[in-house]
Order: sequence, then C-alpha cells, then structure tokens
Amino acid sequence: MLVEEITPTRRDEILHKIALKVVDMKLTPMAIVLLESSKPLSFVGSQLMVFFQPIYSAVFPAQPYNEIATLLENRENIELLIREIERLEIEVKDTKKANQTVKGNHNAQSSTTQINPTKKISIFSRIVRWIKNK
Repeated sequence: MLVEEITPTRRDEILHKIALKVVDMKLTPMAIVLLESSKPLSFVGSQLMVFFQPIYSAVFPAQPYNEIATLLENRENIELLIREIERLEIEVKDTKKANQTVKGNHNAQSSTTQINPTKKISIFSRIVRWIKNK
C-alpha cells in the first residue's frame, strides 16, 4: 500500500537525505543531468516502483520505498531535489575553501621553520592527496 500523502516536512527530510548522499558520493553533476533528463518520466518511474513494490517489500521495509515512489509522482519534487543537491554542493565547496584558507594561513606561518627530513615524506604524501582530491 502506497503512502497517500507526505507532509512537506517529511518530503524535505527525504530529499535532504538523498541529496546529502549524492553530494557525499561526489555524483552531483551526473545526478543533476540524470534528474533533469528524467523529469518527464518521473510519473512512469513512480508507477514502475509501484509495480515492483511487492518484490521489494518481501525483502526490505516498504515504508521508505513507498514514500519515494509517492514523491516521484510529482515533477516538482524532482526540481526540489535538484535544488537541494545544488545547495549542498555549494555548502561543501564553501567549507572546503574556508578550510584551505585556514590551512594556507597555518602553512604560511609554519613555512619559516626548518623542515626535518622525516617530515618531507608527509609533505609529499599531502601533495599527492591534494592532487588526488582535485
């Protein structure tokens, strides 16, 4: 049995959880493109979820599944999800910039000190990690 109606608070909570997971997995661009392109088919997708609901509910709890299927019926919820993903992505980027600024100030203060040979390895590994994160 599907959920008849989801409160706006619960809807926002579900969309925030999904958006947070997308941003944490660094799939923001792909998710936005996929959501934008599938907006016209959101109702069909929700009906497909309704079709597979008995199979899913035999193994997993049905409540979250039903809520997501209900959310997909309305295209406005897809747009809200896209906006939430974009908002969280901007927050993550701003946080990273702030952290880099703080680290940059700390590195500028400590650059006048002597680097001992054992620390060169850790500096090299930091540079490699920084390059990988970019």
